[in-house]
Amino acid sequence: MSNEPNQAATMPGPSSQQKPGSGESRPASGPGHTVSKETRRRVIAASFIGNFVEWFDYAVYGYLAVTIAAVFFPESNPQTGLLLTFALFAISFLVRPLGGFVWGHIGDRVGRRTALSLSILIMSGATFCIALIPGYATIGIWAPILLLIIRVAQGFSASGEYAGASAFLVEYAPANKRGLYAAVVPASTAAGLLLGSLLAGLLTILLTADAMQGWGWRLPFLLAAPMGLIGRYIRTKLEDTPVFRELAAEDQTIKAPVFGLFRNHWRLLLRAVGAVLLNAVGFYVILSYMPTYLSSELGLGKTESFLATTIALVTYIGFIFLTGMLSDRYGRKKVLIAASLTFIVLTVPAFALLGTGNFLVIVLVQVLLGAMLTLNDGTLPSFLAEMFPTRVRYSGFAVSFNLSNALFGGTAPFMATLLIAATKNELAPAWYLVAAALVSLVAVALSRETCKEPLRHE
Repeated sequence: MSNEPNQAATMPGPSSQQKPGSGESRPASGPGHTVSKETRRRVIAASFIGNFVEWFDYAVYGYLAVTIAAVFFPESNPQTGLLLTFALFAISFLVRPLGGFVWGHIGDRVGRRTALSLSILIMSGATFCIALIPGYATIGIWAPILLLIIRVAQGFSASGEYAGASAFLVEYAPANKRGLYAAVVPASTAAGLLLGSLLAGLLTILLTADAMQGWGWRLPFLLAAPMGLIGRYIRTKLEDTPVFRELAAEDQTIKAPVFGLFRNHWRLLLRAVGAVLLNAVGFYVILSYMPTYLSSELGLGKTESFLATTIALVTYIGFIFLTGMLSDRYGRKKVLIAASLTFIVLTVPAFALLGTGNFLVIVLVQVLLGAMLTLNDGTLPSFLAEMFPTRVRYSGFAVSFNLSNALFGGTAPFMATLLIAATKNELAPAWYLVAAALVSLVAVALSRETCKEPLRHE
């Protein structure tokens, strides 16, 4: 007998019982409960702000990496200092699988709201603390050590954000709009990247190099505190999702979610890790590594590279919501399969066009690549949240998403650079994306369609 119950065979408990005296059945899916529009608006805002703060930090850290390297590694040559700065960035991804286990346990055992309220407090607090660390000139080796500790804390806390916000939105959303609601999560990610890069670029233009190194680089990180407090306040004013409250009221929450996940749903977990692969590699290559690729490998000016990426991010946010609506109408599998196929067919030609050096062509290609990625990125949150039953939804999403991102996402820029050096071929990152798309295509094809079915408990 399969360890993965068919979704049509949802447990009869809450889905078929009646409220005393009401004569109305209670659906197992959160969207079947009565939820006001005002509550849903606050749920959207609460889910948006956590991922926004997280990726705002990543964007600022990446764009100000040269300045941060000079502050924390002044005794190294510029290239070594930059490598060490990015090494600290990469280390934050290594703790993400561990964070997925911890936040998944809290989210499935104690509650989604509790996990999200704690994670945003740790994440925004850690980001704020980066602004307070004295430089190497003041406290010596303790400066990079403190930076490392804080980056690890950020990676740990961030591992619960994307999964938790997606599950929260899906469980609160109307049944026919789960894809659109969940698309808020990747949209907030892109918005955080966009604002972070714009603010870092503005500071670089307005301040002298000495001012930037002395105090200017700290300003963006200071903004994390008020944004995080606002997000936490909104989250603490919300009730947990109707689905989770129903489970908790009937004492049906699982005591060891991660153990239950690996024991009963390991096949789902493997498919989820494979489905996330294209998203992990594509996101970091197209939205994070691309400015470096354009300037370092293709010789495009840094200003032009930054501008092209900014334009692509703006259009990306719009495409995300369109993709969420498409997945609600046509199904998660169809849209995710379309995403994989477009990457398999179009990625190498698109990267070849980047090599023309024509700025307009480069912008159009980046917009195209971004649109292709949104077919995956805008659909994946609802797909993963619907894939796992309520009792292990947070854990299943968090473990699969963070494991794939730790292994393949955080390493994508490094792998792209390594492949170019090893093959002497500037199209190597494109072939890496094609390989990731092939794996995701197989994983999604083996999964079932869930968008029209109620969320199941077991």
